[in-house]
Amino acid sequence: MTDFNQSRRKMVDNQLRTNDVTDHRILDAMELIPRERFVPASKKVVAYIDEDLPVGSAETGRMLMKPHIFGKLVQLAEIREDDVVLVVGAGTGYSAAVVSKLAASVVALEENADLAKTATDVLVDLGIENAVVVEGPLVKGYASEGPYDVILVDGAVEVLPADLTDQLKPDGRLTVIEGRGGAGAAKLYQKSANAVSGRFGFNASVSLLPGFGKADDFVF
Repeated sequence: MTDFNQSRRKMVDNQLRTNDVTDHRILDAMELIPRERFVPASKKVVAYIDEDLPVGSAETGRMLMKPHIFGKLVQLAEIREDDVVLVVGAGTGYSAAVVSKLAASVVALEENADLAKTATDVLVDLGIENAVVVEGPLVKGYASEGPYDVILVDGAVEVLPADLTDQLKPDGRLTVIEGRGGAGAAKLYQKSANAVSGRFGFNASVSLLPGFGKADDFVF
């Protein structure tokens, strides 16, 4: 039988600490949250390997981000204990569960009804009361609960919609991975007055979220 507690400790020590995740709150949260609860039964035994893992049915193409990439993306956001956070692309709820240990409240946005139901069920079962799952198009964000101190995009994008940055509070931060494959890079965007500026965080490769690809170029 797999010792998931030991697997979590090894994940933190061997994947997070060795990849410059130094925020002890993030390390503690990722050691606490049972990652195996957020993947299909067939993937539970490999829940803590440093690879992207599928969630939901194969048709969704949705993945749980590599632990060290996710940890670094969360660290880039510098989430504070009084922050209100929007997670875009919540999937089965793992990212929302981790962030719930760092922030005052979390809105977890998911457009796939089956994934959203799984996320709600697991978060409730784990007794996480400061995170709520909502359904809607990922590219639109969730303005009715905004504006937000932090927006965490849980997946890669080729195009970052203004609808998301518009939902940031003044001085709010948005973290996202832009680009496909080896060209991917984590970025931090920060809002100041009516302007949004971005900076490079680190190189990263994760799967693309639905709706965030570039439009096909018109061919004559």
